[in-house]
Amino acid sequence: MSIRLADISDLSRLIDVGDELFDYPVRLESANEFLKDARHHMAIALLNDKVIGMASGVHYTHPDKKSSLFIDEAGVLDKYQKQGIGTKLILFLKEHGQNLGCDTAWVLTEIDNKPAQKTYTNAGGVKMQNNPVMFEFELGQVKAS
Repeated sequence: MSIRLADISDLSRLIDVGDELFDYPVRLESANEFLKDARHHMAIALLNDKVIGMASGVHYTHPDKKSSLFIDEAGVLDKYQKQGIGTKLILFLKEHGQNLGCDTAWVLTEIDNKPAQKTYTNAGGVKMQNNPVMFEFELGQVKAS
């Protein structure tokens, strides 16, 4: 198994693995846009030239802070879980974020997602004590007043 950053040459590999790994089938337009965007990053675990795991993130800056890496999502195909692949993917992304000049990396997960929490802890993550709350906004009919 090898881990590396995905690039545009991996588009067909991502489409092939589809919703076995991702939440939904991979959309060609979205994957193409993601892979071409310099601020989006995806570490992929490959076995026999097939994607068996991934962790994705975006690095961003803000006027009053140093750059940060938001780890958006991580996943490993069912039959390869509990082998430390998820942890290796997160460690890879953390190192990549450091190389980009990011000061911190962070991730959110559901309170009942114990496997994800274990992965993030194994990768050196520290659980925040202030219990962040997430809000989602549907943007279909947004109208600023």
